[in-house]
Amino acid sequence: MTNAFDLKDSKLEDIETKELFKYYSESKDKKIRDELISRHLYIAEILSKKYANRGIDYDDIYQIACVGLIYAVDRYDLEKGYEFSSFATPTIIGEIKKYFRDKGWTIRVPRRIQELSKKINNAKVTLSQKLQKSPSVEDIAEYLKCTSEEVLEAMEASKVYTPKSLDLSFDSSGDDKDISLSQLVGEDDEYFSKIENKDFLLRAIEKLEDREKKILKDRYFKKKTQVDIADEMGISQMTVSRMEKKIIEKFRVELRKMYD
Repeated sequence: MTNAFDLKDSKLEDIETKELFKYYSESKDKKIRDELISRHLYIAEILSKKYANRGIDYDDIYQIACVGLIYAVDRYDLEKGYEFSSFATPTIIGEIKKYFRDKGWTIRVPRRIQELSKKINNAKVTLSQKLQKSPSVEDIAEYLKCTSEEVLEAMEASKVYTPKSLDLSFDSSGDDKDISLSQLVGEDDEYFSKIENKDFLLRAIEKLEDREKKILKDRYFKKKTQVDIADEMGISQMTVSRMEKKIIEKFRVELRKMYD
């Protein structure tokens, strides 16, 4: 295992991710931080694709996702025991959703005004039913326990708000029919499964013995036969077969833990 003292003499790409997080938590070294970010850019890319085609350019979403990834790297605590991608995913999604919320305003409006505007809209519905008429500014102010000036300020600011209609159509890139926003929002996404599967495989492989890792790599990545592996390792083909079955059983155990 590489010690913190000889880390400078090692290639960062050769060091396991968990070790790098440990070193980064102690040193806050920029090169280690950059390497950790680089290794996990795939998460930002996957999550950005989930929110593509919703009225904002993919490149902009990806940039925001990368910002979320940087926050996740800086805040990740290895000691808590969960995988980095499990921590990073909600952090990145939070940044993307915040960006979508802010971009819904054509002019940058303070968050305080945005939140008050939402409350005013809800208050209008409630008070209209209660009073059986359109509520006045004073009615809304009293209901929300704020001043009439604050209500007027938020109502004026709301004029620059441009929500996207669910009927808004997007070019389907060659198909005859366009795709509506309602078809894109809330649909199941395959990319979360890819992240979960990657985490599962990494956890399962980490628990294998060295010989088991070699057999797994040779059989399923290098496509070698059991006979070839047996000759190379100096063992019988039957031994390779038994070890392969043992590896698969270990994966089954890990998979059951995942869903327990």
